[in-house]
Amino acid sequence: MPNLRDRFHKHDLGFLRIVAGLWGVDLNAPDVRTGLPALSRALLDSYLVGEVVEALPEETRQALDALILNHGWMPWSRFTRKFGGIREVGPGKRDREKPYLDPISPTERLWYLGILGRDFLKKEGELQECAYIPDDLLSLMPPVIPESDPPPGRGASPREITHKILANDRILDHCCTLLAALRLADPQRSPIVETWQPPISIVHAILDAMKLITSSEQPVPEDARPFLEMPRGEALQWLVQGWRTLNRFNELRLVPGLICEGAWQNEPLSARERILSLMSEIPEHAWWHLDSFIKAVYERDPDFQRSSGDFDTWLVRDANTGQSLSGIQNWGAVDGALIRFLITGPMHWLGLIDLASTEIGQPVSAFRFSKWFTPLMLGKSVGDLPTEDQPVESFSNGRIIVSRLTPRIARYQIARFCDWVDESDDKYIYQITPASLTMAANQGLKTSHLEILLRKYGSELPPSLLEALKNWDKKGGQVQIEKRVVLRVETPQILQALRASPAGRFIDDPLGPTAALIHPDAVKKVSAALARLGYLSDIDWESLANDRSFRKD
Repeated sequence: MPNLRDRFHKHDLGFLRIVAGLWGVDLNAPDVRTGLPALSRALLDSYLVGEVVEALPEETRQALDALILNHGWMPWSRFTRKFGGIREVGPGKRDREKPYLDPISPTERLWYLGILGRDFLKKEGELQECAYIPDDLLSLMPPVIPESDPPPGRGASPREITHKILANDRILDHCCTLLAALRLADPQRSPIVETWQPPISIVHAILDAMKLITSSEQPVPEDARPFLEMPRGEALQWLVQGWRTLNRFNELRLVPGLICEGAWQNEPLSARERILSLMSEIPEHAWWHLDSFIKAVYERDPDFQRSSGDFDTWLVRDANTGQSLSGIQNWGAVDGALIRFLITGPMHWLGLIDLASTEIGQPVSAFRFSKWFTPLMLGKSVGDLPTEDQPVESFSNGRIIVSRLTPRIARYQIARFCDWVDESDDKYIYQITPASLTMAANQGLKTSHLEILLRKYGSELPPSLLEALKNWDKKGGQVQIEKRVVLRVETPQILQALRASPAGRFIDDPLGPTAALIHPDAVKKVSAALARLGYLSDIDWESLANDRSFRKD
């Protein structure tokens, strides 16, 4: 950091004389060139420094101690938010109004004493405006014994933990599902993707951060396969370590309700580490009140994600109102929202945090470290996760049921051969169809691959299913089942007249001289055409109404 000479070299002789007067030092120099070294030598007296510091008002001493405890510097914006600002005055106005005789804040008092400097310094890897104590003066400051801060926030009350939501490893299953869906070029393929926890956007972000998918939205086989083959405890630990060490997973840009615009860059890894550092002060097994923790972060480290203390240049808007959320006054809507999301979102979904609320459906009111937190943060595999040893069930009708505890690599591979029917907390249901086998074939997969998978990971393969797979492999789709409406007429002449009319294009396959198939969408058109030919139609509206593809009106 700069020394005293650096601190004073931009100021006029009048400022130097003000500093000298406040320290009780005589300064008879005719100009800055001779006055600056003389003043610096006079102030660098340990006895004098001790006297000046001892005489400081309590609030000013607190400001000075805060700088000393922070190695002699602090971001200017953070320091002035806590200890006040200074009045910007030129030399003339300063000499007329003498603000140094009645400073408006601890910051202004330290400024005119020359103890406090203000400059752009490279700190924490970037250039930022800093409040600082000159290095040579800092070395003479009396030592400060840091007070032990209480944990940030408070413990939760019994009511605030009425409904508990324990951490789980569900993210592993969703990662497998999404990888399989992306391999099939359909990221929404799961039938219940809208209900996923974590949401699909988070699953996608973690896969991207871990480089398990490419920029073209395809799994990276050489990386995805080992992940899918890991035991669940090891796989979860691998995701957590990636999250802890990567900037690619950017929580701020995933916070619901926020829109981040512009070319500015945040540092998610640094912000994450600072929040984790504050969380480390919380008792290990205690339920902790979430809002009080967020408030404590605001009081102790408000610019935890903004190393330069800049609250005005990030372009962040409220997604609902479009309102700009710049400025320290919107800290809760942006920075506070990030902390809430970090704890109730990624940290919970990665198995690190248990959550609680006052009742089901209410916002999260409390959190605690999960039983997996310590091993996961230490880079150790979680030992009490279940083993993936459940077999695949296959049925003669082509239905495939895969348990959540079937090896994930098996489900990933089998899903590529099937239509996806349903998904629940503990199982996945698929259906083998000609269309799904065609899609698999287009990706270079053979039915023999599916047969090998079903034998390797499943129970006994039904003979009829095996026969169906072999027949399809030889001849392709042999049977097609689809919905149609049957038209029946009294005489062949009526059907012939209808075929000869413009409505004849709506008649599909014949079922005999007095019957034919028509599509449900054409029922009204065919009925109207028959009326024009002089034939009224009886229509079974009730049975047609049960067909979702048909609409009476």
